[in-house]
Amino acid sequence: MLKKLLAAAAAAFLLAACEEAAPPAAPPPPPPVRNFLVFFDFDKSTLTPRAMDIVKEAASVAKSGQNSRVTCTGHTDTAGPASYNMALSLRRANAVKNALVANGVPVTSITVIGKGETTLLVPTADGVREPQNRRVEIVIDNVATAGDGGYCNALARLVRTNARGADPTGEVGNALAQCQSGTAPYGIPVMEKYLTDNKIPLPPRS
Repeated sequence: MLKKLLAAAAAAFLLAACEEAAPPAAPPPPPPVRNFLVFFDFDKSTLTPRAMDIVKEAASVAKSGQNSRVTCTGHTDTAGPASYNMALSLRRANAVKNALVANGVPVTSITVIGKGETTLLVPTADGVREPQNRRVEIVIDNVATAGDGGYCNALARLVRTNARGADPTGEVGNALAQCQSGTAPYGIPVMEKYLTDNKIPLPPRS
């Protein structure tokens, strides 16, 4: 009986020692993607003081990451013609881009997209002035990946295949050129959007 008690005590002691020696669990890594929302006054593309504070915070996050990619997507409410709102959404996105650059974010890491009134944060009928829909969404991807260059080239091949051998012009053409010059962070989100818009599966990313 005494031997059994001693054996049990020894086992408990060893278990406690192992538990004490175990290193503490590492904290989870910070999320690689951060999102910010900048809101605008009606029919305006100028940044309010509050909007500037948010842009400065977003710029700080972008500069703290390695190989950060920043996407500025402009939106409007449904008041006014759709064509006017598309142009207004681009002006808003470019206003945020310019403010980010003024706060030290490399211009080559920023992609600008205009959605007009096509993607509403708050669904409304046509002609409704909804403050929550007058916005720019800033998405910052801070994932530093050694395979960015290879992934960018894989995207470029798919883009050219879809374009039947002729390089697209405009924003997608610029993205292809940036990818070839080694500035992958700019080209990647633009070509990803082009491919998904054309219902082409994206290649695997290592």
